Amino acid sequence: MADSRRFRIGYALAPKKRQSFIQPSLVNIAGERGIDLVPIDAASPLSEQGPYDCVIHKLYGEDWKEQLNDFSERNPSVPVVDQPDAIERLHNRISMLQVVSDLRIPQDKETFGIPSQIVVYDSIALSDSGALKFPVIAKPLAADGSAKSHKMSLVYHRDGLLKLNPPLVLQEFVNHGGVVFKVYVVGDHVKCVKRKSLPDVSLEKLGDSSEGLMSFSQVSNMTMQDGGSHEEYYESMRLDAAEIPPLGFLTDIARGLRRAMKLNLFNFDVIRDSKAGSHYFVIDINYFPGYAKMPSYETVLAAFFWNIVHKNDIEVDVEKERKLLSPSSSPGGGSEGTENRE
Repeated sequence: MADSRRFRIGYALAPKKRQSFIQPSLVNIAGERGIDLVPIDAASPLSEQGPYDCVIHKLYGEDWKEQLNDFSERNPSVPVVDQPDAIERLHNRISMLQVVSDLRIPQDKETFGIPSQIVVYDSIALSDSGALKFPVIAKPLAADGSAKSHKMSLVYHRDGLLKLNPPLVLQEFVNHGGVVFKVYVVGDHVKCVKRKSLPDVSLEKLGDSSEGLMSFSQVSNMTMQDGGSHEEYYESMRLDAAEIPPLGFLTDIARGLRRAMKLNLFNFDVIRDSKAGSHYFVIDINYFPGYAKMPSYETVLAAFFWNIVHKNDIEVDVEKERKLLSPSSSPGGGSEGTENRE
C-alpha cells in the first residue's frame, strides 16, 4: 500500500535566495515525491510556525540562531539542515580551508591541498607578507555572504598590498588555465561543473603592473588592453576541453569535508595547478550555494529531501517502539528499588 503521507519542509531563505532556489520545477518534482516546500516567515517566531518534518535555511544573525535553537529544543526529532554552529566555520576564510588541510584521505595519482596563505589583521603587517610569492589573491577575512565579503583583488607586488584594508587573507595565486571546478555537495550526491576563472598571470604581466593590484572585475577585462576581448581569451583556452578531475577523487574529498564540517549542503571550488597537472587546490567553500546553476538540481534536491524525511521518520518510529518495549514504560516499570530512598 502506497504511503499517502505528505511531508512538510519549511525553508527560511533571503528573498534573493528564495527566488533563485524555490523554482516551480523544484516545487513540482518535490511534490511528486510527497514533499511540500513551505515558506517560513522570518519575521515571526519559528516556534509558532509549522508543523515541519524538516527545516532548511540560509539566514544568519544571533536572533535567527536563537530561534533555531529554541525550535530544536521544542522539536528534537525534526532535522535542521544545517546547524548554525557548523555553518559559522565557513564564515572565516582561514577556518574554512583549515578543514581541508586536516583531511586524511589516501592520495595516489591525484593529490590536493590548499594554496599557501596568511591572515593580516592590521596595516602594519601588510608590509610583511612573509614567504608568500606574488601574485596573491587578497580576500576579506569574513565570508558572510555580504557584498563586502566578495570584494577581492589580485595583487601583483608588495606595493599593491599597502592599498588594501585589513583584516585580509592573502592567498598565493596559482596559474590554473582560467578554469575552476565547482563541486556541489547535496548529502551523498556530488556533482562537478566547469566555470571560467581568472586568467593565468605571466611573468611579463607581473612586472608590467604599475598599479600593483587589480579588482577581480578589472582582472576579467585586462585582456582587452592587448586588443582582445574577455570572450576571445576564454575561447582560446577552450574551456570545453578542460578535463574534469576524476569523480571518485572529488567524492572522497566531498565526503571527508561533509564528515568534518557536519554539513549537508555546500560546494567547494577546486583548481588544477598548471605546473603539476595532477595536483589540485581547494580555494573556497560555500554553504548552500546557487544550486540552480547545477544541472538537474531539482531532481537531486528532491531526492535529498525525500531521504532526510524518510530516514528521520524511520528513526522516530524506531525510538517510539524502543520506548514501548522498554521495561520502564510498562505499568510499575522502573519503580522497583526506589521506595524509601532518601
